[in-house]
Amino acid sequence: MKNAQNLSYRRGQAGFTLIEIMVVIVILGILATLIIPRIMDRPDEARRTKAALDIQAIGQALDLYRLDNSSYPTTEQGLDALVKKPVAEPVPKQWRQNGYLAKVPKDPWDRPYVYMAPGVHGEYDLVSTGSDGELGGSGSGVDIESWNLNGAK
Repeated sequence: MKNAQNLSYRRGQAGFTLIEIMVVIVILGILATLIIPRIMDRPDEARRTKAALDIQAIGQALDLYRLDNSSYPTTEQGLDALVKKPVAEPVPKQWRQNGYLAKVPKDPWDRPYVYMAPGVHGEYDLVSTGSDGELGGSGSGVDIESWNLNGAK
């Protein structure tokens, strides 16, 4: 019986008191009020960064396509030429069996990327229209453009 009382006493000592739990909750609340506003102000910045990374990845796939086929896909063939072999002229002769991308990504605003080849600014132009969905724009709606990224075509 004495062992049962000691065991019961030890179990009670192993937990946290209500005061300790309340102190932790208050500290977490203070941290949340300081950190969350800083994080919440950045979703548009995160989307713009993702669009820039997507454009660079698509650009690398376009470069591989060009290495294999001596030219970029035409505007008519579009970015789908990176996923499935184009049937429109010029039909690529050395197209990779599994393609160059698993699928053509949409921009972070769930819109297709705008692709033109030949481009106005280079051999191709690749653009995300930003949060406003319109070519051009300003502020958070400004376009993310392949020719304005470091190392892009």
